[in-house]
Amino acid sequence: MSIHRKNAKNSVGYLIGQIVAAYGRHFSVETEKGEIVSCVMRGKKGGVACGDRVELQLTTSGQGVIEAIKPRKSLLYRSDSFKEKIIAANVTQIIIVVAAVPSFSEELINRCLVAVESENIEVLIVLNKADLAEPTRAAMDILSLYRELGYPVLQLSALKDISALRPYLQGHLSVLAGQSGMGKSTLLNELIPQAKRATAEISVALDSGCHTTTHSQLYHVDANSDIIDSPGIQEYGLNHIKDENLAWGFIEFHSYIGQCKFSNCRHTREPGCAVMLAVQAGKIHRKRLDFYHRLLRQDNLSCSSSDLI
Repeated sequence: MSIHRKNAKNSVGYLIGQIVAAYGRHFSVETEKGEIVSCVMRGKKGGVACGDRVELQLTTSGQGVIEAIKPRKSLLYRSDSFKEKIIAANVTQIIIVVAAVPSFSEELINRCLVAVESENIEVLIVLNKADLAEPTRAAMDILSLYRELGYPVLQLSALKDISALRPYLQGHLSVLAGQSGMGKSTLLNELIPQAKRATAEISVALDSGCHTTTHSQLYHVDANSDIIDSPGIQEYGLNHIKDENLAWGFIEFHSYIGQCKFSNCRHTREPGCAVMLAVQAGKIHRKRLDFYHRLLRQDNLSCSSSDLI
């Protein structure tokens, strides 16, 4: 998916920068001197996203052409049967934002976890609107499963105090993920007041929020920490993950993979399956195995819910 030069050295006359905003085929690149250059890709090349470090050549003042993408540390993207879409590059942490209200999708949480397990990306689950006592208790009952798996779960109210989140951002390039109405834009505006991301009211009748983010944007939290807000996670397709690799997206399966009676076991109905035996012994939660089976059965591993973002 990426474009790299064979020569590792920077070409003479080229600048090095980072993609800080993506508007379709147009990109804002911040150079090492802090200047913002409006760029397009050379020719019909694509596959560039927020977080990418690139080589660019100036064409006029404030405008340029991206010539190459520097090697990536990680790549977060979604896919269906027809296309792939990069969400962000060089990300070290994904922040999955859920809320006490409206209700959130465990489907999205599981898909995000599957996507990042192979990319060495850390995970933080943020439960927003935690000032709502009764809904928060119900939400934490659901999220306790992921906390038991070792994923940190942080409760906060973005409208009241986001200070508890700041230590988790230190030294990371984080990306926000979550459904509409979870409060991602509100959270970002509290972190970065100059961001001024649009927010919208939730629909109580529909138990959902409205889509407000229209393009990907990288913001500097401090000198060592950045955060990306992206509209790209509307449907988190996992079509790029082969069936035989899907189980590796479930962290609690890892110690059992390779221990099954059959080397090509898919952990469905095969005799001597170590994963299924672990479920029966209470070492793996049945719900997670059900999520795995649901993904495995689908011809297209894209999330079908229309309100995911």
